[in-house]
Amino acid sequence: MNRLAARLLSWGKTGHIRAPWSIKTSGIRTICSFRGVLRHGSREKQPASSPEEVVRFSVVDRDGVTHQVQGKIGDNLLYLFHHFQESSDKLYLEGACEASLACSTCHVILDDNTYDKLEMPEEQEDDMLDQAACLTSTSRLGCQIILSKDLEGMVVKLPPYSKNFYVDGHIPQPH
Repeated sequence: MNRLAARLLSWGKTGHIRAPWSIKTSGIRTICSFRGVLRHGSREKQPASSPEEVVRFSVVDRDGVTHQVQGKIGDNLLYLFHHFQESSDKLYLEGACEASLACSTCHVILDDNTYDKLEMPEEQEDDMLDQAACLTSTSRLGCQIILSKDLEGMVVKLPPYSKNFYVDGHIPQPH
């Protein structure tokens, strides 16, 4: 069995993750096949497995209307917004770079209390925030916020607009 197959097999047996692959060994050949690899944001579409996992918070849309929403511990805020967008186009957050820290289209404004609870943004996030429209002292990129129980009750405000420097006017669809 080659090193990659051995590593994949050990990861799948630890119980820490559900391995999206299966490995068959016959003689010298090792066959590794993938099954059901998760797509970006598919975790956020799954319901919480228990009430203790639920994180409730408010979103103030671009029109100033407050929406009560919820996610679960471990959800990425950007992908959670992609899920929210399916029920209300007022909760639109672009995320043109698909959370690769290469744009600022998932820029959100947090309340002071929530901003203070998060770790300081890393240099790469700060560089992208420098390009964000409507920047404030509590601005963060939604793709860098992972829900935890500490964020229960947070208020996330969408900026009045965002700027996609790649193609202005192009609206990418989550996939």
